[in-house]
Amino acid sequence: MSPDAAVVGSGPNGLVAAVLLARAGRRVLLLEAADQFGGGLRSGELTLPGRVHDLGATVMAMTLASPAFRELRLQGVEFAHPPVAAAHPFDDRPAVLVHRDAHRTAEGLGRDAGAWLATVGATARAGLPLVELLLKPLGPWTVPPSAFARAARFGAMGALPATTFARRAFGTVEGRAAIAGMAAHSMLDLRSPITAGYGLLLASLTHLVGWPLVRGGSQVLADALVAELRSLGGEAVTGHRVRRLAELDAPTIVLDVTPRQLMSMADLPGGYLRRLRRFRPGPGVFKLDWALDGPVPWRDPAVAGAGTVHLGGTLEEIALSEAETAAGRHSPRPYVLLVQPYAADPSRGGHTLWAYCHVPNGSAVDMTDAVESQIERYAPGFRDRVLARHAMGPAVLEAANPNLAGGDISGGLASLGQFVRRPVWSPAPWRTPLPGVFLCSSSTPPGPGAHGMGGWQAARLALRP
Repeated sequence: MSPDAAVVGSGPNGLVAAVLLARAGRRVLLLEAADQFGGGLRSGELTLPGRVHDLGATVMAMTLASPAFRELRLQGVEFAHPPVAAAHPFDDRPAVLVHRDAHRTAEGLGRDAGAWLATVGATARAGLPLVELLLKPLGPWTVPPSAFARAARFGAMGALPATTFARRAFGTVEGRAAIAGMAAHSMLDLRSPITAGYGLLLASLTHLVGWPLVRGGSQVLADALVAELRSLGGEAVTGHRVRRLAELDAPTIVLDVTPRQLMSMADLPGGYLRRLRRFRPGPGVFKLDWALDGPVPWRDPAVAGAGTVHLGGTLEEIALSEAETAAGRHSPRPYVLLVQPYAADPSRGGHTLWAYCHVPNGSAVDMTDAVESQIERYAPGFRDRVLARHAMGPAVLEAANPNLAGGDISGGLASLGQFVRRPVWSPAPWRTPLPGVFLCSSSTPPGPGAHGMGGWQAARLALRP
């Protein structure tokens, strides 16, 4: 019997779409080209036997805050919170520690305590209704009217470049650097509009829901979604690459793929095709995973308790690094985003660690030494702890997951112009011009993150009568 709906790709968006369609009574077929479900949620033994590494997403703040995952209410997934959500070390002073408690975080910022509470703290106090507005930029919304006023206040701050916002709102090296480290997750030049918004939102989530990991690895979350789909009568198949939509015999097709893949899979109307071709890719990443013989020897011992660590020093240093990447160059002292899973989850077979830096899209430069030098800068003797390492540049990342074109983990540049125009401007950008065909990847609103909202929106449209 032919399925009612075929979902291509099993990243968080594809999985959410498949489960929601199945819960609505549709017969769903999920097809994944890789030999493992999950896309950016996959885990594996990248270094040594028994060491569990996440190939993509590890920190699941967006998952906990997401309306899609809160609606799903999955069973069997345990979230583990590190003692410290995030840390930002320096060369010559104690690290900034971002705790679940906003006031405790502010206390560590000295004379910037009030500024943190008035900006990041205020964003966190706006709560999940604000998050819903940001993760559903085109609606539909189920929030109280007061949420729109709070969103307007957030927008007044968030629309600014991170560099401008940090200098206006904070007076200390620590406060400015902490915001820069958060904003650099955007993979944009920090002099660009809305980069302050990325920093504010991510920082506020530490206080609102925390920055947890999935106990046992992110694969556990992907497996729970596949199990839920199968329990509802859906079929899930790995090792099946869909090259053309004509291969699929289903009235509804949901694609967790990039615009570039969509263009190769279907004959699209000329106007839509031209607009897709204008969609800009984002920078790539160079990712390293390590198996260590013990914890990272941080100069500031307080950093050991952090799940996430931002390495790059001051606002000015981080902004320079991101500007270099945006200009197509490789920074000799890159901003490094590092995750210590063992700080929250000791069940992963030992001290595993991963980090990445931003590089120009499609870069072939080996950034191992640059990344490890940044870690050594704040943790002298780090290299002596390394038992094994595994490197993935843009080409390797794309080979493992075609959605990571050129190493772009964001599904396209996350700029102001492409925040809503993902991948084209439309009141419903998840709907393609092809009847019954929907796009749900991070190339659709609200963009990158393990929130599943692209899948939620595509499924919602597909279920309309």
